[in-house]
Amino acid sequence: MKSTTVLNSGQKDRILLLGCGFVADLYARSLKTFPNIEVAGVFDIDAARRAAFCSHWGYPQCDSFAALLAAAPGALVVNLTNPHAHFDTSKACLEAGHPVYSEKPLATAFDDARALHDLAEAKGLVLASAPCSALGEAAQTLGHALRAGTVGTPRAIYAELDDGFIPQAAYHKWVSESGAPWPFEDEFRVGCTLEHAGYYLTWLMSWFGSVRTVVAASAETIPDKEGNGPFAPDLSVAILYFENGPVTRLTCSITAPHDHTIRVVGDKGVLSCNAAWDNAAKVRFARRLTVRRRLMEHPWPKRIKLPQPTHPKVERWGAAAMNFALGPAEVLEAAREHRPPRMTNAMALHLTEVTLAIQNSGETTGAQRMTTTCDPMEPMPWAR
Repeated sequence: MKSTTVLNSGQKDRILLLGCGFVADLYARSLKTFPNIEVAGVFDIDAARRAAFCSHWGYPQCDSFAALLAAAPGALVVNLTNPHAHFDTSKACLEAGHPVYSEKPLATAFDDARALHDLAEAKGLVLASAPCSALGEAAQTLGHALRAGTVGTPRAIYAELDDGFIPQAAYHKWVSESGAPWPFEDEFRVGCTLEHAGYYLTWLMSWFGSVRTVVAASAETIPDKEGNGPFAPDLSVAILYFENGPVTRLTCSITAPHDHTIRVVGDKGVLSCNAAWDNAAKVRFARRLTVRRRLMEHPWPKRIKLPQPTHPKVERWGAAAMNFALGPAEVLEAAREHRPPRMTNAMALHLTEVTLAIQNSGETTGAQRMTTTCDPMEPMPWAR
């Protein structure tokens, strides 16, 4: 069943924020670019953290989870709790009749993710999952170039999400605008694959739809990280076989030097982008040519641009220049237009299955056939 949640009259642009940790400030900054969206209530179990966040952004506090859900019946809940709490809190929101936009991962176990999906489908509610950068200008520009045949037939894709040797980074100094520390223990326990693979998996799924088979390996290469374990793998390498797309290699690590490049290799040359976390990152095409006897890509790639304007941008903060509100805004717009959102329930579940397959692959799992599917995403109106 396709989800076609319609928010109640007078609340079409109201949302509720659940969780006030580090990422909540990135959402709050992004929400400022959508003045038509009102934050109707905020809750976090840490009262001091909740007060600091709401004071900084001028948002109304709720003193309990129940009070949050009652503050705007039927409003979209943006779930920004710690990953281990995503399943229980999203389930409670859905049971109370609220559509949910969840920070990644949707759940840390696939059976839990499927249960959430099935509950949302049974209630006709939206259950969308971050990240939403597939709705951003860089991803949409790449998608437009693929549809236009700029690169010819795409034959292979290399995508890298390596963030450097993070256990040696000065992460104790990473503090959000309202004073929340970067949650290093959560990050190390949940793992870079669950946290970051979606930034390119959603781009790929938006263009090509379902992954048929995952062949991956993962490992913990840096022992003795700070905090209480057990810790997740800090490096993964996956080969993805799409139902209707090119074979793709995806790497995730907090070990290798920083590299967020994606390269689409086609019959005519190479499409590339080198900043997954920047909505306005440049997309380039290097056509293939032969100089004397040497085969090469053009040394001065052509930049591919879409007509402006596209979507609201945010200034760089920390490592990212992403508008985190693009996803909730698209869900709200879909509700106003009485259509399913581009970030479908099926995509949220499929993203979770593929990501968990990569993270949990270890040394000997081998090929894994996916049990879920999703359709490619309808391009944004400004990218058609």
